[in-house]
Amino acid sequence: MPATTRNTGFRSGEHSLAAVLHLPEGFEESRRHPCLLLATPGSSVKEQVAAIYGARLAARGFVVLAFDPSCQGASEGLPRGLEDPALRVADLLAAADHLATLPFVDAGRIGLLGICAGGGYAVRAALTDRRFRALATVVGSNIGAAFRTMLSPQARSELLDEVARQRRAEARGAPPRQEPWIPDSLAEAHAQGVSDPDLLQAVAFYREPPWRHENSTNRLHFTSFAHILAFDGFHLVPELLAQPLLVIANGRRGETRAHEQSRALFDMAPGPDKAFHVVEGAGHYEMYHVDAHVSEAVEHLDGFFTSRLAA
Repeated sequence: MPATTRNTGFRSGEHSLAAVLHLPEGFEESRRHPCLLLATPGSSVKEQVAAIYGARLAARGFVVLAFDPSCQGASEGLPRGLEDPALRVADLLAAADHLATLPFVDAGRIGLLGICAGGGYAVRAALTDRRFRALATVVGSNIGAAFRTMLSPQARSELLDEVARQRRAEARGAPPRQEPWIPDSLAEAHAQGVSDPDLLQAVAFYREPPWRHENSTNRLHFTSFAHILAFDGFHLVPELLAQPLLVIANGRRGETRAHEQSRALFDMAPGPDKAFHVVEGAGHYEMYHVDAHVSEAVEHLDGFFTSRLAA
């Protein structure tokens, strides 16, 4: 039978999370299959980047689980739009718990794939959870470091002051403050004078057809900035990372600095079983959906996970 999907769900703390399984051709309930857990980018829902990579990797024989994080997409949690890296990592560990309950998943052959900010979350999860037998990132971003680099020390201080004021206000009954991650359309981006090609490609992917999705609101709860600024997904990598690692980076560098962060992750990772691959000519967001770039990434992911998750 052709590759297909199945809706599922699981609990992460107090939240019920919406998830989808991408099932390979020839899937049989009675067999135990190798499985990949996919950590999505910030603001992204399972119907976007995860759907593209999930379908491609299922076609290579893997069961792939993708889900909406707590407080986002079709999953439960308040405040809506919260991007808390600690919560994102806890969601990944809860997803691994869920996979252990599925009779058709081989619990000894689970790999973890993180894309963009999901890369940093995946790294952090893998540091202390050896149920993940292999780890890969695609344009992996250490979101805390990215935000700290983007903002001057004064800007960081002013932002945290503003977060404190907003938390105080919301504790006293003020409505939640929501900020757009990116402009809501290409027309809005052009009206704002946006010229950075990476940002324009992000807007085109997330806010325009065919990958715009109603569950992707493009809204970040303002107090998320405090959680993000304090996060370092790569901290303790030299001391704790034990799994085989594949790092896939974009060849065309840009303002997201994902290429530089991917290289930093590879350089600090201990052990001999690690690989670094550059998709030449690809921009950060082009790695999300451009067929040639995704195909090249999936080819390497397939080879890596097939060998490292061998029975």
